[in-house]
Amino acid sequence: MRLPTTMRHITCKAPGAPEVMELVEGPVPAPGPDEVLIRVLAAGVNRPDVAQRQGSYPPPPGASPVLGLEVAGEVVAAGAGVTRYRPGERVCALTNGGGYAEYATAPAAQTLPWPAGYDALHAAALPETYFTVWANLFMLGRLAAGETALIHGGTSGIGVTAIQLAREFGAKVFTTVGSAAKAAAAAALGAVAINYREADFLEAVREATDGRGVDVVLDMVGAAYFPRNIRALALDGRLVLIAFLHGSRLDGFDLTPIMVRRLTVCGSTMRPRSTAQKGAIAAALHQMVWPVLAAGRCGPVIHRCFGLAQAAQAHALMESSAHIGKIMLDVAL
Repeated sequence: MRLPTTMRHITCKAPGAPEVMELVEGPVPAPGPDEVLIRVLAAGVNRPDVAQRQGSYPPPPGASPVLGLEVAGEVVAAGAGVTRYRPGERVCALTNGGGYAEYATAPAAQTLPWPAGYDALHAAALPETYFTVWANLFMLGRLAAGETALIHGGTSGIGVTAIQLAREFGAKVFTTVGSAAKAAAAAALGAVAINYREADFLEAVREATDGRGVDVVLDMVGAAYFPRNIRALALDGRLVLIAFLHGSRLDGFDLTPIMVRRLTVCGSTMRPRSTAQKGAIAAALHQMVWPVLAAGRCGPVIHRCFGLAQAAQAHALMESSAHIGKIMLDVAL
């Protein structure tokens, strides 16, 4: 297969609103020694993409400046050190950037085959949320069968994934949502939904657990929820922070409960991790989660799909928080 030298991709003229994105022509990237080059069929839209477009989440050194952290498509070339994948194989990948494009590179260690029965759109909806949830809820948060979890943002891409995996691996799940429709969607996934516009999640969790609290809280809200998250935790509970959508600074909070109740507060971001660290997460997903996906017991919920040229509309929808599940780009359109 003779590869083109140029491709369509999204660029940002400057940091700003969704309208700063535009579709342009640029060179097809070359894979490094440990990378594969993927002809992208579909790409996911995620909160870190929005933050990068706004100028608050720059790509790490050496990463593509093009937006996009997850893709699915066909391997068309492989670096000299890659032995696992060959041209023609269908893969999805957690990229280090460059996903909003017709071709993207990804480290082979961060690349996985499509689960059995999946198409490109559903395969592309997996990497960012599944890597994030596995690393944070299960590896950092140590959620185990028989425990309880509180997942904030239950109908976001992260929330939908976290609810399903927690349920699948034997935990009871509470989640916060902002509307009756989102509460119904979360309940259908197996969670006890708490509409934060109508009830205090702390009171609801305490009542439902007879005052015990939950074992793990997965939070992307940040400072606005921190005091109540701490009070919602059971003895030896774990709070895992993955974003700060409503602030990262907190004044006047008494730290005593963390010591007295032996609580753990931790957090992480995915993008700065090394290829080896992300590869370890990928290997765990392939072993533990891919069979569950192939069996149809869990899977991405696609809210809406846009063409690559409609990336600005996709970001506007993401920022509205009106979606339930994943927002996707069909790059093959």
